[in-house]
Amino acid sequence: MNDALSAANAPKQASGAGLRQSMAWLHTWCGLWFSWLLYAVFLTGTLAVFEDPISHWMTPEHHAEEAALEAASAAAVTGTAGADRGQRLARAVAYMAQHHATQDMWEIWPADANGGGELRAYWFDAERRYVMARLDPATGAPLPDAAPAGPVRGTHGGHHFVDFHYTLHAGTAGLWIVAIAAMAALVALVSGVISHRRIFRDFFTFRPHRGARSWLDAHNAVAVLSLPFQLMIAYTGIVFTATLFLPAGVMTHYGTDAGARVRHAAALSSPVPHARTGRAMAVPDLEPFAARAGQLMGQPVRAVVIDHPGDAGMRIGVYGWNDAPGLERRMSATSGMVAFSPEGEVLHVRQPGGAGDGAASFTSQVMGNLHMAGFGGVSMKWLYFLCGLAGTAMMGTGAVLFMVKRRAARTDGFGAWTPRMHRVIEALNVAAIAGLPIACVAYLWANRLLPLSIGQRADWEQGMFFAGWALALLHAFVRPPSRAWRDQLATLAALCLLLPLANALTTGDHLLAELARGDLESVGVEATCMVLGLLAGIAALRVRPRAAVPARAASGRRAAATLDSPGGAS
Repeated sequence: MNDALSAANAPKQASGAGLRQSMAWLHTWCGLWFSWLLYAVFLTGTLAVFEDPISHWMTPEHHAEEAALEAASAAAVTGTAGADRGQRLARAVAYMAQHHATQDMWEIWPADANGGGELRAYWFDAERRYVMARLDPATGAPLPDAAPAGPVRGTHGGHHFVDFHYTLHAGTAGLWIVAIAAMAALVALVSGVISHRRIFRDFFTFRPHRGARSWLDAHNAVAVLSLPFQLMIAYTGIVFTATLFLPAGVMTHYGTDAGARVRHAAALSSPVPHARTGRAMAVPDLEPFAARAGQLMGQPVRAVVIDHPGDAGMRIGVYGWNDAPGLERRMSATSGMVAFSPEGEVLHVRQPGGAGDGAASFTSQVMGNLHMAGFGGVSMKWLYFLCGLAGTAMMGTGAVLFMVKRRAARTDGFGAWTPRMHRVIEALNVAAIAGLPIACVAYLWANRLLPLSIGQRADWEQGMFFAGWALALLHAFVRPPSRAWRDQLATLAALCLLLPLANALTTGDHLLAELARGDLESVGVEATCMVLGLLAGIAALRVRPRAAVPARAASGRRAAATLDSPGGAS
């Protein structure tokens, strides 16, 4: 009886083992060939979470101006916006009618959320560029741009990391490459879960000083810890940009000509499609529209947008200000919006965070908000940052594990090319895992060391990022692997730990002064660099010379054989 049951279960067991074995193979090779790219995408995406603080640190000349604006905003008296706002709106309309009457769109920002601040008007010029004019709230006359007190450094700031994360600074081609890498990440994550039989038990297991076993334990721990986050990030990264990669729906509905994308974007942004009628009509007094919209959406008025001004078919859209508590509570960052006909009829109401523009548009906004930590405030950004670091570590430990296992087992998976391929993979591991962080910190150093007067300074900073990465790659091929690891980790530690000193010597600013004036963004950037520098220094000290490996070759081969069994690796 028992023999019969065993025979009946044997095909199922073999089938399960075969599935896990095939998933382990897929996970290993898919993970390896995409690990370096995914490591770069995850690391820069993690840094991009704090794009604004990084940009703030990289523009020290604007710190005094930003503090003055915050003080002026805090001093503004709330509740006095009513009559003054109406005058501001009327003056902006008069300016636009005099200077930009033929434009299809006027956008007026009458005040800040407290009813004070600047009066601004926006429109699209002949080349469809978004243009702004600052107006005097008392007269409506255009104000000259404020001249900087001194030279201001040109920089891409934190947006450099955002752009690299999405496009690798390679435009549409880079966007496609990152999308393919995101799909490979999903494949690697799912296949890793299927192939691992003891994924949750091994999460609580760490065996130090055990070679491949230690790397596997570290890989499992960071993978399981951040698995829901990694799945969410990979999926949302694909979904909210899906129309760029799967344009069939847009092309079917909006056509394939050059204006299809424009019509699609207009349909998403305008819940009440309309066109010019050809009948002239003056823009009405906007204050009654703003006052009523504020009541309907429950938010202070941020902007009044007039489509087709001067035509009887114009539409008047009033948009609200999002406050920080509201953004922390809502999954969508959309503000309130009320659309009116010129006669005052309410055509459309969207509550803050609502889906008033349609389910498809709302879904895209939520997916984008999930991907970019657009909710939950600073605490959520730190959670994303830490989970992003865990995902980055998952990619890095997976790439290292590949080589540790094969070096210990003396495998020849590439035939006669095995020694050369292993040398290439080891060099790429060093340049990707240690070299890319060096390049990121070199970008911050360039911001402080390059002369302020140099032409195309922002591009020079970006060039220093790629130059630092290229030097790290060259160094990884020139030096033996263990020495390359130690050299680059030590370099990373030094660059991170000395960055506050470089800031103090070049700008006269320092951590104590930043703390004294409450500049927590600058403090956060420098303190985070110092923590990462300490971790890199500890890692550099723990790198062991390669000579220790042959003495344990036999045990390494046994460990590698176990690791290569079904479910042994994730």
